[in-house]
Amino acid sequence: MIATCSVDYEGRLTAHLPLATRLLMVKADGSVLVHSDGGSYKPLNWMAPPCAMAEVAPDEMEAAEGVTAVWVVQHAKTDDRLRVKIHEVFHDITHDLGVDPGLVKDGVEAHLQALLAEHIHTLGEGYRLIRREHMTAIGPVDILAKDAKGVSVAIEIKRRGEIDGVEQLTRYLELMNRDPMLSPVTGVFAAQVIKPQARTLAEDRGIRCVVLDYDELRGIDSSEHRLF
Repeated sequence: MIATCSVDYEGRLTAHLPLATRLLMVKADGSVLVHSDGGSYKPLNWMAPPCAMAEVAPDEMEAAEGVTAVWVVQHAKTDDRLRVKIHEVFHDITHDLGVDPGLVKDGVEAHLQALLAEHIHTLGEGYRLIRREHMTAIGPVDILAKDAKGVSVAIEIKRRGEIDGVEQLTRYLELMNRDPMLSPVTGVFAAQVIKPQARTLAEDRGIRCVVLDYDELRGIDSSEHRLF
């Protein structure tokens, strides 16, 4: 839906988006996302499943302000709530996208993921694999693991570690840390090469950087040990 709306988020923090024209997405998995026409592909605000959405009539004050409908989105496991006050709808469409085949990665990146999952202990003593391709509302995290203390770890794997990859992992961590069954979740950004700017951003956000040696993971002897 494309509509003029304002959005209020209440939960562990509060946030307000003033009245503007935005793209509202309600996905089949129950997630609700609020996008603007800028800011790249990251939503301004969202609610990840499990959650329930209901459309209600505006109260008298809201109606006097020009609100025609209100979406109330309540998370099922927390007190997080999204309230979208719609003023005018420009476009509203429903379409079934069908079954998505998922992201097909290039051979090296996919092989890195499989090798690291098989040898998850290379990240540290006591690490154990939970699953590969752990799904979130905005896509799959490459690997979900537990560290020696039992803390959940989200691992994003790239051939070349750049800022976009750090931003991607940051969004996954934001969503996963809303899930009380997973929280707290820490992050590991793993790549064969990590750009200095990406490392700086990751470390500033508390994300651990790991340089992967493809040959070592394949079991080929190397005189260099560059995991850390």
